[in-house]
Amino acid sequence: MLIDPFQRKISYVRVSVTDRCDFRCTYCMSEDMEFLPKKDVLSLEELDRLCNTFIDLGVKKLRITGGEPLVRKNALSLFEQLGKDLNKTNLKELTLTTNGNNLEKYADQLFESGVRRINISLDTLKPKIFKTITRKDNFDSVLRGIEKAKKAGLSIKINTVALRGINDGEFDDFIRWCGINKFTLTLIETMPMGEVDSDRRKTFLPLSEVYEDLKKRWTLEELKDNTGGPARYKLVKELNTKLGLITPMSHNFCMDCNRVRLSCTGKLYMCLGQNDSVDLKAIA
Repeated sequence: MLIDPFQRKISYVRVSVTDRCDFRCTYCMSEDMEFLPKKDVLSLEELDRLCNTFIDLGVKKLRITGGEPLVRKNALSLFEQLGKDLNKTNLKELTLTTNGNNLEKYADQLFESGVRRINISLDTLKPKIFKTITRKDNFDSVLRGIEKAKKAGLSIKINTVALRGINDGEFDDFIRWCGINKFTLTLIETMPMGEVDSDRRKTFLPLSEVYEDLKKRWTLEELKDNTGGPARYKLVKELNTKLGLITPMSHNFCMDCNRVRLSCTGKLYMCLGQNDSVDLKAIA
């Protein structure tokens, strides 16, 4: 079994299949990004072998991420291969984090491969602000992708980064929209990771401040849900929908987290905010 230095049994691995993305979100990367040479990135066959090794070691949940995983050529073949292991091995859940831009094309195939739940990164419900944040004019494409994923039968969680002065007037709208559509909403604080063109400190918004404001209009009831990830969940009673809060900066969640991450280059990290790693590429 995978056991970390704190004797936690690792049952959840986040697997990056690419560093590339079709958006250029201002808090995440610079506009003129230089991505890794393809030779430095694990092949899909290597990723499949490593994932199966994790499964053999007791991992029950795999989350495929990027960058944007659906821009990786033939990425769906990895889902198809891993989907064959669902409920026949230790693997009980295969999930995906995506920006939604390619979901209209791939939602049905993801469902057929065994994916039942996805996280979609969406930081605004306003087209103009979407273009400001992502530097791309793909808002309608993302909404179509979300609708297609919903029709395909995928359970949807919306991940929204809280940005002061940018989307901080939209959280009530997000709660209503997610409640109507039966989505879970997770608000996330920005983290100082990756090279960007702006000063993240200017848009950092602690979720403690957001939470206190939301309580003025919504009845937020504590939930004990624990997905193995970093979110703490509340029930929005008026809409019977869940609200997650991820607070890496203002209130760390280390004691409740039992996931590790594999980079697209084969490095295994114990934490998103940690640089220590083990290089698995040589043995993949």
